[in-house]
Amino acid sequence: MDERPRTLLKALVAQRHWRYGDFVAHFTRTAEKVIKKGTANPTISEAQFRRWTAGTIRTLPSPDACRVLEEMFGVSAAALFQAPPSPESPAPVFSLKDEIDMTARDASSEAGAAASASISDTTLDQLRDDVAELARRYHSFSAFEVLQTARRLREEAEQHRDRTQVPAQQQDLLIIAGQACALLSAAAFDLGSLDGATRLARASALYGETARFTPLRAFAGGALAYIAYFSGRPAEAAQIAQRAQMLTGLGDVAHRRLAAIEARAHGHRGDAASAQQAIDVSHREGRGVTDDLHEGVAGEFGFPSERLAMSNASSCLLLGDGEQAETAARTALELVTSKPEALRSAHVVGGAAADLAAARLLRGDLDGASEALGPVWSVPGEQRATGLLTRTVRIRRALTDERFRRTPLADEIGDRLEHFSRLAAQHQLGAGAGAVAALEG
Repeated sequence: MDERPRTLLKALVAQRHWRYGDFVAHFTRTAEKVIKKGTANPTISEAQFRRWTAGTIRTLPSPDACRVLEEMFGVSAAALFQAPPSPESPAPVFSLKDEIDMTARDASSEAGAAASASISDTTLDQLRDDVAELARRYHSFSAFEVLQTARRLREEAEQHRDRTQVPAQQQDLLIIAGQACALLSAAAFDLGSLDGATRLARASALYGETARFTPLRAFAGGALAYIAYFSGRPAEAAQIAQRAQMLTGLGDVAHRRLAAIEARAHGHRGDAASAQQAIDVSHREGRGVTDDLHEGVAGEFGFPSERLAMSNASSCLLLGDGEQAETAARTALELVTSKPEALRSAHVVGGAAADLAAARLLRGDLDGASEALGPVWSVPGEQRATGLLTRTVRIRRALTDERFRRTPLADEIGDRLEHFSRLAAQHQLGAGAGAVAALEG
């Protein structure tokens, strides 16, 4: 029985050890080179491939398909669908040199396509710098400005991610998009949108998980814990902060920040022992370990000493420890006011001053509280964020104590705080009512 291939096409495919999938892949790549752009490239089904190699067709394929086949094999289409030459033919059809040349052409074409499926390193560096600059200057912008800029940066990162197939660039863009999401979450929280802040923090954590970048996951975890206790879920907040501390690859700043957040969660629960333990952990000497987010980018991703002191002052107030709260608040104010004015955070200045006032009210010092509130009044309306407004709520509540009732100074402070909150940007837009109301109850 004669087992020779019935067509030259079948013989050439067999020499190359091609199956249907291999043939289609080469056919498709060749079609992209020889068929005029804008014209639909011919496609080959498996049944059609079987008919071609079996020699059961009566007419040649379409002109475009013939051109592709001739480019692939260097033989006329008519010859490809005829019987292969007999063994006695002096010139073999298959040429090793032609095969090498065709392989080289395919490799060159595919390498060019891969090179075009990337973005400029300069573009990537600029986008990375833009996100870092926004994080470092977060304190000097309003939450609305951060929201707009961070949204644009996240969209740019996603657009560039669609254009590149380079794994390292894909990872970098995921991290950049995740950092932008984290800043969006912070801005949404400052504007009083707890639901929006939660969604954005979770998106940031997912970006960090996809990019295998644990510092971003830890930062987002801290944000989610922070939002949870502001939403009246302090036990959940403590658990989130504890889980985040178990992540690997974190620097000293990340651990300090998460410990302070955990302390505040325990403070909201009224668990004095656990809160004090977490406060002590937040003050421990670091191991000299850094990560690329909390220390590398820093800014809003950092947690400088004044923010640590302010956070711990709030935790102590929740526990009714006015003495320790006053010491921490004073420390925060001294640290932040020692910085050049351009580097001072209005959030920290106002928050620490409010905590100092609240601590003095705990020991009945109304005049001292009034004096401490001085820096609060100077915080611009667009920077009166959720954290500061909830501190003013705490003070207004403290002023209702029997010791201060029917006191002209207490009434004056209460009226001024009410006016202060009403002129906050988020209240003027109705964005922050839910967040602040949650702590008024």
